[in-house]
Amino acid sequence: MELDRKLQILADAAKYDASCASSGAARKDSRGSQGVGSTGGAGICHSYTPDGRCVSLLKVLLTNVCLYDCHYCINRRSSNVKRALFTPEEVVKLTLDFYKRNYIEGLFLSSGIVRSADYTMEMVIEVARQLREVHHFRGYIHLKTIPEASPELIEKAGQYADRISINIELPTQQSLDTLAPEKNLNRTKAAMGGIRNRIDESAVAKKDARQIKAAPRARPPAFATGQSTQMLVGADASNDAVVLGRADELYRDYRLRRVYYSGFSPIPEPSVLLPIKPPPLVREHRLYQADWLLRFYGFNVKELLPVEHPLLDLEMDPKLAWALRNRAMFPVDINRAPRELLWRIPGLGVTNVARILAARRYTRLHLADLQRMRVNMKKVLPFIIAVDHTPSIALLESDQLRFRFLPAPKQLELNFANPPASPADAAMARSGEL
Repeated sequence: MELDRKLQILADAAKYDASCASSGAARKDSRGSQGVGSTGGAGICHSYTPDGRCVSLLKVLLTNVCLYDCHYCINRRSSNVKRALFTPEEVVKLTLDFYKRNYIEGLFLSSGIVRSADYTMEMVIEVARQLREVHHFRGYIHLKTIPEASPELIEKAGQYADRISINIELPTQQSLDTLAPEKNLNRTKAAMGGIRNRIDESAVAKKDARQIKAAPRARPPAFATGQSTQMLVGADASNDAVVLGRADELYRDYRLRRVYYSGFSPIPEPSVLLPIKPPPLVREHRLYQADWLLRFYGFNVKELLPVEHPLLDLEMDPKLAWALRNRAMFPVDINRAPRELLWRIPGLGVTNVARILAARRYTRLHLADLQRMRVNMKKVLPFIIAVDHTPSIALLESDQLRFRFLPAPKQLELNFANPPASPADAAMARSGEL
């Protein structure tokens, strides 16, 4: 098969994997060496760096041949799709050719399982090894690892990659037993634990080396700076509380950089075990927003999704939905409240909270000050007290307050429409300040 035809098949097969993320790491530049592809920590394909720039990555599968028969996967063993297989040398050539034409800044490489997990992992590692050692590539490399592969191979992958990831796919073992019988949740978590320990060891070794000013040859070997994962949404019966609960566990126990949520998308010749329709795309968006609240705003899963509300409100963002369920905590005086309470005000993000805390050291804040900070005034006004503003308690306690924040009917219709056939790439970085 010609190389361009392989690329067409395997790049299309990779679009369902959303677990790409900015590396957060800066590779040293190529001055004074023969290295190419230095991105200075710019990031990866179809994602956003911390400063908001969209960057590009060659995102392909090494092969879409797979021994597993995961019902939700287009590349499952029983799927009737066109198959292709790159050699490591072909992926290396494509990466360098695309980079030299300024199309990409790095590589995201995943793969189906061919022959065995270890055999596949060895080929994935060989791609990264050739790029780093033979061609002195300094660009971003993200490798998708296989939990069934030996720990030694996963360790070796981390030595060449900026980031590595293992897809957990579904939040419970019961769902995996039904839809992906070859996968095991405990085995995946064990692999994540091994990666976390190696990342921690690498960070400590680097810190020690800096303190003693070790010579370049004495410095510890590099290792990936983080790991991420992906969970499908809507392929099984798991509610949002279960999905976020699993994500919270992964963040706490394994220090994942990101958990990505990918709305289930119907595939050709689907299994009878799968739902007929995909979930509304807004559900995926709400999960990203709730995930942001868990990581940066001090919320926990039980606050966002109590037992009586296991599903996120699709009509409004999760912080606003939480505030409407906890109106007794409001209004909040922005000139007196601590940081943690300011974070919980709808319409205030971490950046504006930092600005408020800095400004109120010198003056008492008025509404005009918030407007200059570009705060969403419609959201915050019912929930805050300022020098020149006290909200109506009657409005705060009124059932009509919810309707004040509902989207227009046309927007609601769009929100609840089914997502397009391949939503994974559109799901990148749907998080932001709430």
